[in-house]
Amino acid sequence: MAVLNLAVNARDAMPKGGEIVISAREKVLSHPDGSLKPGRYLCLSLKDTGEGMDEATLARATEPFFTTKGPGKGTGLGLAMVHGLAEQSGGRFYLVSKKGQGTTAELLLPVAEESAKDNSAPASIEEASAENESLIVLAVDDDSLVLMNTVAMLEDLGHTVVEANDAKQALDILRGGKEVDLVVTDQAMPHMTGTQLADTIRIERPAMPILLATGYAELLPGEGSQYTKLSKPFLLDDLKKALAETIESRKNVLNFPAGRKKI
Repeated sequence: MAVLNLAVNARDAMPKGGEIVISAREKVLSHPDGSLKPGRYLCLSLKDTGEGMDEATLARATEPFFTTKGPGKGTGLGLAMVHGLAEQSGGRFYLVSKKGQGTTAELLLPVAEESAKDNSAPASIEEASAENESLIVLAVDDDSLVLMNTVAMLEDLGHTVVEANDAKQALDILRGGKEVDLVVTDQAMPHMTGTQLADTIRIERPAMPILLATGYAELLPGEGSQYTKLSKPFLLDDLKKALAETIESRKNVLNFPAGRKKI
């Protein structure tokens, strides 16, 4: 997902065409490097021959919601989420760019070390898993890359995900009788916002737990106060906590089908 995200950015930086080179190599750190621990890392590199960035743009490139693209062509969350992915995984994200000379993006991820016997991991996973139910989640976002990231995180948490690219598609899915336990929706969407979608769902399905994913200044004061909110960009732990809060707030009206598996 991260490589696809970077490739889309590289494509957009080459409106007249160009070359994208994706490569991988191993990097070994013998000494700590800031937050990076000594060990083996996989370095995924993506280099383009596009327009490149000046120093001011490069300095802000991974800031949430910062984008040089026109209206409707980017949320400014792509690079921020790639950066968050790397940090959460114990790695690092690098960007090297010069105006007129293209951009190189590198994603450094730690290599998993095999262990002969480790009985603690399964036990801890089982213990943690008992706290949550496996849900059928309807994820709604008009940004395909952000939606893809959200879906992947939900699946990592053990949930089954149904995708919708806008509010209309989400309502069509629900009105079609699709079994859904919880809705995660973006706020800033065309034609119908996340809060408008949530209000409509609550009229038709009063018991439905709804999680509202929203960016800075997307909500008016007091808007959507009845819904649990998740600030974008978010990491896996943020999503997990928000889901638990959403379920807790609706636990008296949320009924899980018999036999629903634990995660």
